[in-house]
Amino acid sequence: MSFKIFQLSLKSILYYLMLGVSLNAVGQTREIKINVNETSGNLNTMYKECIGAGRANEGLRADWQQQLAYVKKECDFKYIRMHGLLTDDMAVYKEDKNGKPEYNYMYIDALFDYLLSIDVKPFVELGFMPSQLASGSKTIFWWRGNVTPPKDYDKWQALIYNLTKHWTERYGNEEVKSWYFEVWNEPNLDGFWAGTQEEYFKLYNYAVKGIKAVNKDYKVGGPATAGAAWIPEMIAYCSTNNVPIDFASTHSYGVKQGFLDEFGNSGTVLSKDEMAVSGDIINSRKQIATSSHPNLELHYTEWSASYTPSDPIHDSYHEAAYILEKIKQVGKDANSMSYWVFTDIFEEAGPRFTPFHGGFGLVTIQGINKPAFYSYQFMNKLGKTELKNNDNRSWASTDGKGNVQLLFWDFTNTHPGDSVNNQNYYIKDLPAKPKGKTNVSVNGLAKGNYKMNVYKVGYKVNDAHTDYIAMGRPDELTKAQVKELKDKNNGAPILTENITIKKDGTFTKVFDLRENDVYFVELVKI
Repeated sequence: MSFKIFQLSLKSILYYLMLGVSLNAVGQTREIKINVNETSGNLNTMYKECIGAGRANEGLRADWQQQLAYVKKECDFKYIRMHGLLTDDMAVYKEDKNGKPEYNYMYIDALFDYLLSIDVKPFVELGFMPSQLASGSKTIFWWRGNVTPPKDYDKWQALIYNLTKHWTERYGNEEVKSWYFEVWNEPNLDGFWAGTQEEYFKLYNYAVKGIKAVNKDYKVGGPATAGAAWIPEMIAYCSTNNVPIDFASTHSYGVKQGFLDEFGNSGTVLSKDEMAVSGDIINSRKQIATSSHPNLELHYTEWSASYTPSDPIHDSYHEAAYILEKIKQVGKDANSMSYWVFTDIFEEAGPRFTPFHGGFGLVTIQGINKPAFYSYQFMNKLGKTELKNNDNRSWASTDGKGNVQLLFWDFTNTHPGDSVNNQNYYIKDLPAKPKGKTNVSVNGLAKGNYKMNVYKVGYKVNDAHTDYIAMGRPDELTKAQVKELKDKNNGAPILTENITIKKDGTFTKVFDLRENDVYFVELVKI
């Protein structure tokens, strides 16, 4: 945008500079300059180490498996983590009339065999409690995960030992050695754990004994808490009591107020804190660094903008830029950030009745790609070698074949503030305002012909939710409407062009940028 449009006088410009505000912040051109000969090492791909899923039993569904295979192909997640592995609908545990445990792993085998067949490893969450091993009847979610401590900790240890031994016999030591074993989920929340912190540590201790009795090199960790809690206490407990811990894990979400609301009844507000989520992760890394186990891996095994599967921000185009912003801010402080979750086939609050309901997924129940999906697909298109780059809202890379990739975005938190819930804001058609121009220059390219492909996600571009709003938000989609939404939001390039790089090795292009636009640009050597 020109100075004329904004009517900025020289005095105004100097005022903004005195405040430390870049010209781009008031609508001027943003510069991204890279050189293919200036590298900064291997690209950090912690963002695709792990992805979440609702519960294990959902993984036995054909549509769930088809969607996971698709998301694996497009985004290349290495691990998957889910609740409910030990709950009654997985038919893992029962006791005979004399109280003798009986084990059955047929459902788990079917699930894990499938995961490994598509090259996805389990990030094993050990929970919840089989009802015949539980000390109480308290449950969570529509599918009734029992959240009480075991009635017999020795039987809990024996179950974990037997299951780990079974996996070792079925898949081999080397395979299982590459897995992660996380004990329970969010034990600092009463809804997820009916015991105390001390009882959780006891549960962890007995689980570790069972796993390490099979192979001491298997990786076990926790505390898998909500809100970045208990990491210092967990490490201190393990250190004081000589209990093994191989990694620390916890969770963070980007909204204010509360931690558990599967029905979305209380309402959520996207935090205005610029370091929401990422600040928690950076602080967790500092806590580990100053602990008795300073080199522990750190895995954020759940994260997203919001902790409820009834939050329309998950469906909104704003989520795509939010994901990239947080991952970029974290840098190397996490070993993984597991986005919660890959699909809206997710039944904590029961089966959902509408196609867009604010579910956590990257894709809808009917397999329609949300804007969030494209953040991960674009990141997966980046090359293995990162290029030096001073722009803090972009990644540049090369793949070693002469091709160059650039991913850049705008992040603008447009939420009006505490007076409005996400549930009332992100269900609207929310046009994006202009954010000026972005001038991209790439130097050091080899002379020759290239194909430039430009991909984009943003308002009304790969933005199925806004298209759904335009349809009148129907409670059910016809087969034709599903096809229309998929076809219109299929991630095809918005621009493909053959270009010639001359002997000066320079490529330049100017892009119009709006609030929360995301661009992926690739130069492919022909």
